[in-house]
Amino acid sequence: MDNQSTVTEFRLLGLSSFPEMQPLLFMSFLIIYLLTLAGNLSICLAIWADTTLHTPMYFFLVNLSLLDILYSSVTLPNMLAMLVAKIKSLSFSSCMAQLYFLISFAGSESFLLALMAYDRYMAICQPLYYTTIMNQRTCMGSAIAIWICGFVYSMLHTFFIARLPFCGPNEINHFFCEIPPLIKLACTDTYNNEVLVFLLSGAVVLLISTSYAYILPTITKIRSAQGRRKAFSTCASHLLTILLFYGPGFFTHLRPSSSYSMDIGKVVSVFYTMVTPMLNPMIYSLRNKDVQAAFKKAIGRSRK
Repeated sequence: MDNQSTVTEFRLLGLSSFPEMQPLLFMSFLIIYLLTLAGNLSICLAIWADTTLHTPMYFFLVNLSLLDILYSSVTLPNMLAMLVAKIKSLSFSSCMAQLYFLISFAGSESFLLALMAYDRYMAICQPLYYTTIMNQRTCMGSAIAIWICGFVYSMLHTFFIARLPFCGPNEINHFFCEIPPLIKLACTDTYNNEVLVFLLSGAVVLLISTSYAYILPTITKIRSAQGRRKAFSTCASHLLTILLFYGPGFFTHLRPSSSYSMDIGKVVSVFYTMVTPMLNPMIYSLRNKDVQAAFKKAIGRSRK
């Protein structure tokens, strides 16, 4: 990979420039990270321990929890170290590595949310074919595919970002290496990079939107009130996760670089890199009686 850059390291300005805010930020983000780890690991263990939850929907939910752990682990530990050690410099290669893994896990999560939408479409709109099509082999193959797609998707972005010439300044007005602030630092036209982000993100959203365009009318036609309520509850959890993940992400990535505000972008990034991975376990456990029952069984076993 030819690197035309004259910048050998970047300096991250962080979330706040006020020193008195650092202890509060450190405690807040440490609590968020610990809750993220505890919540997502609990979901994984509860589903693994309860054989009644060994179904496609919960298999994909385990993958979502694993991605949330990895996704938040790319940014949060580094940010906590920055707040404690006050070391804000990051080498060019370290910045590209962080960007690569961040986009890999975020991309995999995007594809996974689209796959979960398709799973809900098959379960609600094509129930007679659901068990035949969404069998164990299909689910395992699909999961492997979305992880591979995430890493390939990230490779494209990172390759084109790393080839951009960075002539200085080297200050990133952010708390991690992210596409929009890096594009702003490039001393060349970044139109192709912005188009790549728009096309790849738009394709995933189109797939999710198409699935729900079929799902929602089908749910309204279910005769049983209990069946409608269960279908809506399942879809509501998934839709809320999509909104929390894509809403802030779209605000950050699908805006022209000329209109991108770094200060607003940093605040928005906190939501989709830190808050959303923390909230996902709560969304799926609070609205799902099966997961709640699995938690109770696991607690009962631990007491015995």
